[in-house]
Amino acid sequence: MRRAVFIDRDGVINRKFPEGQYVTSWEQMELLPGVPAALRELRRAGFVIVVATNQSAVGRQKLTAEGLEAIHRRMLAELAREGAIIDAVYYCPHDGSFMCECRKPRPGMLLLAAKEHAIDLSRSWMVGDAPSDIQAGQAAGCRTVWLAPRRHSSVRTAAPDLRAGSLTEAVTRILKFETGRPIT
Repeated sequence: MRRAVFIDRDGVINRKFPEGQYVTSWEQMELLPGVPAALRELRRAGFVIVVATNQSAVGRQKLTAEGLEAIHRRMLAELAREGAIIDAVYYCPHDGSFMCECRKPRPGMLLLAAKEHAIDLSRSWMVGDAPSDIQAGQAAGCRTVWLAPRRHSSVRTAAPDLRAGSLTEAVTRILKFETGRPIT
């Protein structure tokens, strides 16, 4: 069984739009600084890298599933050009009114990825910028990292294992944790 880092997309890999607005084309996708280097570090450390993202724009008919998949193909290709390989992308297309098992905070995407990629969830991490990411990771049995500005001191509904301000910092903290080095 392999260990993985599950990563939310919006707000972790790319700039997050304000609530109710969605990335609906590749031209709107703005990768955050340091993302390719952080992904390369995870790969070097032997992690499977999986994106797990709620994408209710599909359920709200702001974007087709084919359009979303085209954005993801382009994202994977652009990152791969920089040596940053993502193993898989899982998304929930439903809006919050639909009771599905795949929409975070439920762990469905992580459980499916674990089954399909032989991932040991107890040795894996979920990195996200929302309480639902932390809850999904915990429900799946993963350790968690919450990306939030320093002014936020806690996640209201679930305490993460670690906090970080960016994916770069999250990866540094994960790798320190994994090697038993002090996390500062």
